[in-house]
Amino acid sequence: MRYFIGIDIGSTSTKTAVLDENCSPVMLFVMPTGWSSVDTADTVRLRLAEAGYETAECPVVATGYGRVSVPFANKAVTEITCHARGAIHIHGAKDMTVIDIGGQDTKIIQVANGRVVDFMMNDKCSAGTGRFLEVMANTMGVSLGTLFDLASQGSGVSISSMCTVFAESEVISLIGRGESRENIAFAVVDSIVKKVSSQASHFDLGKTVCLTGGLCGFDYLRERLSSVLHCEVCADPDDRYAGAAGAALSARDSYLKTPGK
Repeated sequence: MRYFIGIDIGSTSTKTAVLDENCSPVMLFVMPTGWSSVDTADTVRLRLAEAGYETAECPVVATGYGRVSVPFANKAVTEITCHARGAIHIHGAKDMTVIDIGGQDTKIIQVANGRVVDFMMNDKCSAGTGRFLEVMANTMGVSLGTLFDLASQGSGVSISSMCTVFAESEVISLIGRGESRENIAFAVVDSIVKKVSSQASHFDLGKTVCLTGGLCGFDYLRERLSSVLHCEVCADPDDRYAGAAGAALSARDSYLKTPGK
């Protein structure tokens, strides 16, 4: 049996997917990226080897923020392509819109007939990204999961700043004047949702819209996006690994195109 490996090194976390010849996942795992993508890649290699998947024997494709830091990868592919490819495979839809709220950026990817036809990324400010949520959660002294739980119980408060630094100051001011944690959390999540909605407004979203990446497991975020975008935003547990799965599928494609394979 031949196995194909995809490694998605993001700015916050690194996802790895191993697919078999039938494109079914046989191993999925996630770990913090840490300060060195090179060290993280080596840790991934060792963990794969412990599970019996030698990177010297399996085709490997790297993607994500640190894709150039994987010396044993046969190829590096952009996260736009890999997230789209992984989402298509997971959801079985060739026409769809993929929303990936990553640690460093947020991407809206439009897919038609199984191919990327358009995409949009937010600007370099982290205010519309997962990093923004992490900073705000830390400011409030809660985990991301608790932040979403609190937000689901809040309302009536907004954050106006487009900059993470100024938005954090707004949150501190809200805390200082005695605003409830539920309402502050609501404002934080609502800020992200509005920024994603602004990006998505440039597209005809179509029937299938999915949320990929590390935030896909938070139901409240998906529900808020669905409400603001006026369509159902779906998510599968494997959507967290969409980029890695897409990279593994790319590794399979490259292997099958090799003469004699």
